[in-house]
Amino acid sequence: MLRRWMQAAAVCLLAVMMIGANDSTRFNRIGHEMICVCGCGQILLECNHVGCPDSDRMIGELREQVAGGGTDTAIMNWFAAKYGPTVLAAPVRGGFDNVAWIAPLAVFLLGTVGTAFLIRVWKLRSGTKVPVVVAGGGNVTGDALREKIRRETEY
Repeated sequence: MLRRWMQAAAVCLLAVMMIGANDSTRFNRIGHEMICVCGCGQILLECNHVGCPDSDRMIGELREQVAGGGTDTAIMNWFAAKYGPTVLAAPVRGGFDNVAWIAPLAVFLLGTVGTAFLIRVWKLRSGTKVPVVVAGGGNVTGDALREKIRRETEY
C-alpha cells in the first residue's frame, strides 16, 4: 500500500514539474535573457520601437534554434558567437565572466567589513580617557572643569 502511495506521489510530482515545459515557455525564457542588438537596450522579446531592423530577424532565429532542439546554453552561445557577448542580458557563468558575478558581492562585503572595522576603531579610540590640561596650569577634572567652562561661556 505504501509503495502505491509513493508511486502516485512521484507521478504527481513529475506532472507538476512538466506543466509548462514546452517550447513556447522555453522560447520566452531564452528570449528574455537576451538584449536586442539594435542599440535600444531592451530585452529582445520586448523591443518595441517602430522600425527595429534587428528584433524580427533575431526572434525568427531564436524560434529556429529552439525548434532545432539545442540546449539553452548552446542557443545562448550561438547568439553570443553571432552578435557578440553584448546580446546576453546577464553574463554567462564561467571563465572571466565570473568576475561580473563575484565583484559586486566582494565589494559589498569588503565595504561592510571596512565600515565595521572603522566604527570599532572609532569606538575604541573614544573609550580612552585623556586627562585635560587647562592652560592656567594644573589638571582640572569633572565638576571643576564644567564650572570653568560655564563661567567662560556666559555672556
